[in-house]
Amino acid sequence: MAADKDNGDQEMSGLLKSNFGRRDFLRTSAAAGAVALAAPARIGFAQGGPTINMQTWSAAVDTVQSHVNAFTEATGIPVNYGNAPWAQYRESMVTKFVGGAPLDMMWVSDAWLPEWAEAGWISPVDEFDFLMAYNAEAEDFCTNSMTYNGRQYGLTYYTDFMAFLYDESKIKEAGFDAPPATWEEVVEQSLVMKEKGISDYPMMLAMAQESWLIEFMSALVFSHGGRFVDDDGMAVMQEKDKGAVEALQWVVDAVNTHGIVSPACVETGELSGLKAFASGNHAFAMVAKYRLRMLNDPEQSQIAGNVKQAMMPKGPNGDHNTVGWMRFHGMASQAAQDKARAESTAKLIEWFGGKANGAYTFQKFLFLDIGAGFGVKPLFDDPEIRAAYDAYGNVDMIQAQQALAMKKDVVTPWFGEWNETNGSAWQSAILGNTDAATAVMKSAEFWDELKQDY
Repeated sequence: MAADKDNGDQEMSGLLKSNFGRRDFLRTSAAAGAVALAAPARIGFAQGGPTINMQTWSAAVDTVQSHVNAFTEATGIPVNYGNAPWAQYRESMVTKFVGGAPLDMMWVSDAWLPEWAEAGWISPVDEFDFLMAYNAEAEDFCTNSMTYNGRQYGLTYYTDFMAFLYDESKIKEAGFDAPPATWEEVVEQSLVMKEKGISDYPMMLAMAQESWLIEFMSALVFSHGGRFVDDDGMAVMQEKDKGAVEALQWVVDAVNTHGIVSPACVETGELSGLKAFASGNHAFAMVAKYRLRMLNDPEQSQIAGNVKQAMMPKGPNGDHNTVGWMRFHGMASQAAQDKARAESTAKLIEWFGGKANGAYTFQKFLFLDIGAGFGVKPLFDDPEIRAAYDAYGNVDMIQAQQALAMKKDVVTPWFGEWNETNGSAWQSAILGNTDAATAVMKSAEFWDELKQDY
């Protein structure tokens, strides 16, 4: 999946470019497609059952097929497995949903959950107690990201988070013994680096209007102790003590007052920023954690061996929180309508998202195969996983930061309509065309307007 991202498929990003703005379409779909969820209870692994139709995107296809084969061998339940490239996956799934194609289990992005749930295409799985038991070992933000309107829609299979990385050689050259722990210290260390000629713009931020932007913003806001919206979905970003204004002000000052972030950050995408960091142009970077492996690969990075992870710096009223994203195994509503099919689908969800033969086999396979992060805490104790992580990063640091990841609080059916306005508002403040408070107020007012309209 990391390779998919580099090829432009955007798989391992927190992709949010889903056409969430089609409110009337979703209302119509929800009314036409909503179904009553059966209330199944778990049955034993009796042999046999209806053929289950499973759809994924084209990641680790051989690993998925092998795990499917093992499931059928263990349960006697046949599985019809299909996949599509990530770039086409969402649209192909929407076509299948609308056309009534046979679907039982599928991979779902957390960004699509509100849309698909509102349309009645997927059903909650929280009436299966054996699936809910896995929440005790899952990261909280993963469980929260699979929950919509109080119902849980699946089990996780992949997760990642926004990380704060630094070039250790530049830290030492500047005379510091440790990376910055606060955003204030980021400024302090960066100013020393500028003075010593170590880096013109020590902090790399990618603030271009692209799918990654909400992850960068969320990490900044969360680490400043803030949120965009409250638990009821009402905007709180405009309130000065809620972190968003403070976070944006830090970026504005970093660009315009301190000169530690390039003014071109508003035109810098995630990939170009990553390449600039890998080329040694910066001392600090906020990028997805999975990028750590590439950055410490001498064939891909000029600073390989020097890239370390620190906890996300915290604001004056914040903590080391960051933003996380995830993908999960979900159940189609048509499967939930039939008790036997729902039970078989729930078993398949457990086989992939929970334990198979007593272990989190699939999530471990994915990590060892393609480096995909996992959302269950016990795997951090697995010797093979620890050894693989330690080859390019600090597994204890990764675990500690993942424990402080938070779900994106703006994933709603109207996110797509709000996102562009929000991004433009932040960029306007960074460019000095407005102040931070006014920019965030504009975003907040538009958010509440969309929420009311929806």
